[in-house]
Amino acid sequence: MTSPSRTYSVYPKHYVHPVYQAAERERLAESGELKKMEFMPIYPTNNDHNASAWHDPLLAKFTNYLMRKGDKKLARFLIEKSFENVKKIQLEKYHATTDPIEKEKIVIDPYQIFHAAVNNCKPFLHTTPVKRGGATYQVPVPCTEGRKLFLAMNWLIDAGSTKDDEMRFYKKFAQELIDAANNTGSVVKRKQDLHRLCEANRAYAHYRWG
Repeated sequence: MTSPSRTYSVYPKHYVHPVYQAAERERLAESGELKKMEFMPIYPTNNDHNASAWHDPLLAKFTNYLMRKGDKKLARFLIEKSFENVKKIQLEKYHATTDPIEKEKIVIDPYQIFHAAVNNCKPFLHTTPVKRGGATYQVPVPCTEGRKLFLAMNWLIDAGSTKDDEMRFYKKFAQELIDAANNTGSVVKRKQDLHRLCEANRAYAHYRWG
């Protein structure tokens, strides 16, 4: 059971989260939501919030997942080298293609490929162990958005970290990103295997509410 002290907060529940990105503010202004927030109390911004046009919250979260022993500089270097390799591979593919229709389909921007890869790797279901009558069952449950991101990003990092004497992390990770963006590769297969496991255990789904 969760300790009650963990649910306490300095700020009341009616406080809203700050909107620090220009694109998000424009979207809220168009929908009229920004007008409603003018006089509402807000939480203070986190130290990793950045209003720069180049700031990508998903990439910042991924950098923290990749970071080991607090070495964020190394994590950023590996991501930059990976994106460099992604662009190199895609440009080679672009210039090798003679069909203009096929050329239009080739995505060069590594940021677009990264976002597509993460979205394609997100599982919709996962299993959780539930004990009933002395036996433990793997019960399929829907993934929360946070759990989807956690699994997708860690699977991508694991795939890039697989030992390969002929390939550095950033080269292998770049290829995994391209494969995942095309909805192929080992990480997408891992997601599909998890979905198949959930499908095979669907008979135990009612144990969620037991």
